[in-house]
Amino acid sequence: MDIDAWVWWLIGAVGLGIPLVLTAMPEFGMFAVGAVAGAVTAALGFGIVAQVVVFVVVSVALLAVVRPIAARHRDGGPRLSSGVDALRGRQAVVLERVDGDGGRIKLAGEVWSARALDTGQSFEPGDRVDVVEIDGATAVVM
Repeated sequence: MDIDAWVWWLIGAVGLGIPLVLTAMPEFGMFAVGAVAGAVTAALGFGIVAQVVVFVVVSVALLAVVRPIAARHRDGGPRLSSGVDALRGRQAVVLERVDGDGGRIKLAGEVWSARALDTGQSFEPGDRVDVVEIDGATAVVM
């Protein structure tokens, strides 16, 4: 039983699709699409050299074009912070004098204990301060 070349290309495409599903690496999918293009080339009656060239060109083109676009969409999404991470960088109002030893601020509608980042610096009630970090239950401000 002689199997046509296009069938071998489709078998190769399925073979490349299996690791795509198992590892979630999109590169295997791009190679599988290249194999399907090789199958189409074989079905149209072109020789093995043309089939391999089409496979390589389609696979490399997909890698060069689709992969950077996918990476941009995967990495470029908005970063959502929650909990104390969401409080960093926010402004607060000093309620009781804040210095290197402590004090109180109003941050995001709540009263927080606070201390100055620079121990020699102090802030008076009514001053606006920026929250640099949260250290336990204390906001470090400047």
